Amino acid sequence: MLSRYMVGAVAARTGDEMSGPALLVTGLAVTGSPLVASWLLAGLTVSAAVGGPLLGVLLDRARRPGRLLAWSLSGYAAGLLLVWYGLGRAPEAALIAVAVAAGLLGPALTGGWTAQLPLVAGTERLNRANALDSMSYNVAGLAGPALVGVVATTIGGDAAVLMCAGLLLAALPAALTLPSRDETGDRTVRQEIAAGFAVIAGNGPLRRATAGSMISCAGLAMLIVSAPVLGARLTGESGHGALLLAVAAASGLAANALLAARRAPRWDAVLVWGTAVLGAGMALAAVSWSFWIAVTAAAVAGAGQGPQLTALFSVRHREAPARLRSQVFTTGASVKITSFAAGAALAGPLAAHSAGAALLAGAALQAAAVAVLVKRPVNGGPPRARGWRSGSCSSVAGCRRPSP
Repeated sequence: MLSRYMVGAVAARTGDEMSGPALLVTGLAVTGSPLVASWLLAGLTVSAAVGGPLLGVLLDRARRPGRLLAWSLSGYAAGLLLVWYGLGRAPEAALIAVAVAAGLLGPALTGGWTAQLPLVAGTERLNRANALDSMSYNVAGLAGPALVGVVATTIGGDAAVLMCAGLLLAALPAALTLPSRDETGDRTVRQEIAAGFAVIAGNGPLRRATAGSMISCAGLAMLIVSAPVLGARLTGESGHGALLLAVAAASGLAANALLAARRAPRWDAVLVWGTAVLGAGMALAAVSWSFWIAVTAAAVAGAGQGPQLTALFSVRHREAPARLRSQVFTTGASVKITSFAAGAALAGPLAAHSAGAALLAGAALQAAAVAVLVKRPVNGGPPRARGWRSGSCSSVAGCRRPSP
């Protein structure tokens, strides 16, 4: 069951990683307008903040969440195909609206899928399964943009969009065979949404992880936007910036592979040091005077970002009540996507002025995220990133005994 889940997760997430670049490349090729292309990409990402909480509630209330995931995959693929077919044929505003509608389903491909992992792996294998699941994001982050670049260059942007939709649809069999759950919510959708936000706000580790990951994701956008500019400054070729991102993804994959071999690390501590290492890599990239220094910086950043994502998922799995898990994951995915969009919007003008300035701003955001993630002293005690838990109480989750 876990192997089938992983195959579906890799296919869905690779398709997701391809969707933005494919739409950007195709939109630019057909319309010749960078503005239209960027608006299509923005439309696909900005609506995630609205879609995530509602998708989470529906997944938590569904006895067969895999069916809803399958519908979400199909709807996302259909939206991409509608935009692709309408380019040059339909009004641009209508196509942007379709992209916005498709983007509402985006969190199902990330957090919504990950939230089903306990149903697949069980509590005994959850730590290892979570590390493998996080690695699927690294694989998708490495393969998705690379596939778009290769296919768009050799065949064309149209083929990239079609391949993206094909990968999303290839994940349908795995989604449809996900296990069912015995209990579903019995409250209204509005009550469930309020309960989901309440458990995130009322649970200290979840609140810190959510806020810290938002800040960190805005900083990560600085690295992604700045990479082509940095590549062009150091080598004269902006395409080398894609190589830097590939190095970061590969480094994150390797770090997660090492992490998967460990038994139950202190995940809150991993979340803190992973964010700090990511910031250190961005700071090194900001002062790089050669391309190979930049490659080293990208590897350092990836070595932090990969475990950071695994730790974030582990904290969510540990702290979220079972009946609200999907909502916690999709809401978390939504706010991260939105903060990434905000970071990217700020990174553009900064990188145009100086890639180093944008990267230093990103490193500063990672430092701010670390400050949020570190557990504050209690009664004069020393601060701890985590390795403790005195129990978790909230009006939603009730009180639970400490985790082992």
